Amino acid sequence: MSRFRGIGGRLYRGEVSVDFVGRKRLWYTISGVILAVSVIALLVFGLNFSVDFKGGSLFKFPAGTETISQVRTTVSDAGGGSDAIVQHVTDIANGAAAWSVQTHPLTTAQQTGVSDAIGSTFHLTQSQISSQFVGASWGSQISRKALEALIAFLIVIVGYLSIAFEWKMAVAALVALAHDIVITVGVYALLGFQVSPASVIGLLTILGYSLYDTVVVFDKVRENTAGLLGSARATYSQAANQALNQTLVRSINTSVIALLPVAAILFIGAGLLGAGELKDLALVLFVGMLSGTYSSICIATPVLADLKEREPQYRALAKRVSLRAAGGRAAKRAPAGAAVGNGTALAEAGPDPGLGEDGEQMPAAGPAGQAEPVPAGRAPGRGTGQGGNRPGQRQQPRRTSNARRRPGGKKKRR
Repeated sequence: MSRFRGIGGRLYRGEVSVDFVGRKRLWYTISGVILAVSVIALLVFGLNFSVDFKGGSLFKFPAGTETISQVRTTVSDAGGGSDAIVQHVTDIANGAAAWSVQTHPLTTAQQTGVSDAIGSTFHLTQSQISSQFVGASWGSQISRKALEALIAFLIVIVGYLSIAFEWKMAVAALVALAHDIVITVGVYALLGFQVSPASVIGLLTILGYSLYDTVVVFDKVRENTAGLLGSARATYSQAANQALNQTLVRSINTSVIALLPVAAILFIGAGLLGAGELKDLALVLFVGMLSGTYSSICIATPVLADLKEREPQYRALAKRVSLRAAGGRAAKRAPAGAAVGNGTALAEAGPDPGLGEDGEQMPAAGPAGQAEPVPAGRAPGRGTGQGGNRPGQRQQPRRTSNARRRPGGKKKRR
């Protein structure tokens, strides 16, 4: 555990980094396979809507020693149809085990016949059997309201992200949202889970949760990419990947803390206690939170980096960063003995003709063959030219007389 204790700080400082953006093809492939399976399951199996959506009759009665096949046969023989959905649930009122039977819409006479058949077959009174009729209009109203809420939600989110960040971040966030919706719906279709109004509520909830995590990452991306075009220190993808690593531990911790109570409701509450409505809500939350965490890390930010890297200024930035990196690699590949070799060559060339044996500057010969004195206060040989003068600096005129200067710079009187 001590090895992973400081992983968050090392990720934030860049000492440890996971190349999520660089592995975008891997994430796209994984998501593509999952999305393809989800779409195929949705087209082949469809969704198992509850009676609240498609309408029908609902019967509930205490459970005894009978089996699911016995209950389905009794309802079917009484006119309830062979497509009845039989579930073993827990009665919320008293916590006892019960049967829940959903049929297609029945007439009043058919509903009475099914109720009488259940009572006579399983030795129950009519007071122990509850029957309920739900019209198809109720399910259509729920579907319409859910669709309107989803559209309004997406419009508000696109507007907010476009104003607070930029439209390309809004597009990347919508791609991640569509990813989460399709995967969640596909899981319901593949496993045959029943879609109830609680499932719709949970679906809208996970959309908000997924966006919350994505916005946190995008805010850090915006911070890391500010002023990026004025330098050549990193490309947009590299800066976005650094932001993703800096928020990685936070995203994982938030997801784990959120999934713990949801998993408790799903596996303990629904599995052991049989809470039907809570199971529908917890199931969509559990699947959606897992998908949302994955999409905010592996889908949203790579999609954003792809969109930004298509801009001309960021393509030019990538070229500058590549040239700079190539120059650094070339410098590292240079032979270590090059500088030593240059120094040896200079040593073998002999002493500088402008220096004496003791290393002092020798005066240059003037036109008359006499030495040129070195002006006081100036270091011999200083500068970038051959004579030691700086470029553009006024040179001292050559003296042709035999006059000599004292160390103080005054002319010696004869």
